[in-house]
Amino acid sequence: MLPRIRSGVRVALVPLATPCECASGPRLRAFHATRLCPAKATAPEGEDAGTGPADLSGSERNQIMATTTAPKTAKKSAPRSQPTRQAVTLELVVAHAPHAALAENLSRTFGVDPVDYQAILESTEEHVALAAKAVEPALNEKAMQIHLQRIVGSFVSSAYGAAMFYGTKVTEARDRTVASANDDRDEDREGVAGFESKAARARLFAAQMGLQAYALMAAAEGAVSAYAHITGEDWKPYEAPIASPVTVARQSAATELAAFG
Repeated sequence: MLPRIRSGVRVALVPLATPCECASGPRLRAFHATRLCPAKATAPEGEDAGTGPADLSGSERNQIMATTTAPKTAKKSAPRSQPTRQAVTLELVVAHAPHAALAENLSRTFGVDPVDYQAILESTEEHVALAAKAVEPALNEKAMQIHLQRIVGSFVSSAYGAAMFYGTKVTEARDRTVASANDDRDEDREGVAGFESKAARARLFAAQMGLQAYALMAAAEGAVSAYAHITGEDWKPYEAPIASPVTVARQSAATELAAFG
């Protein structure tokens, strides 16, 4: 349709360019806005036009900023109570290590060299006594007692560790022996003739560990005997003193001292 022309007004008509005239230069492909960001429908009357409030009042904005920027105070964790360690004594070693009759039976059954308990005891006792005599000129009575207490403690702890390891290996040997009796498990069957099975090796290893624990118990007993001979007192394992709780008087005193700067 042609536009209406009022009387007395002249309208200049500009000719539109044809497709051929526009294609004189390189054709550029424009991106359609509808493909990148499709237009959203206008919200009905009475509903929010966007996904969030258009603007916040000053008090609400300040409250949000204070919430997000407030430093987080670290929560005070309650003091952890240290677990009480069991004191390792010579009596505890004797309770877990093989006794003389069992050690002799293990040596005879598995063909392992027997342990000369008395020789190990006397040799260790002499060794500790000679070591104490060497440092005696440089130590007072209390220092000598503390030094020997630590040395004897290492002997007793070593024997206790060997005794506990022996008990673990006995349990493992029994489990493997029971499993080897199961015909449905091929991996637990006896090995080739002339070779030991896993269960047999486990039993032999447990016997060897039992004799080792027995020998270390002899050394521990010799060290304990040397301690009693040198100091005139029975050896006792070291036990850390229990920290006394902070009383109200100590807290008050600390607060008053802090006031001085």
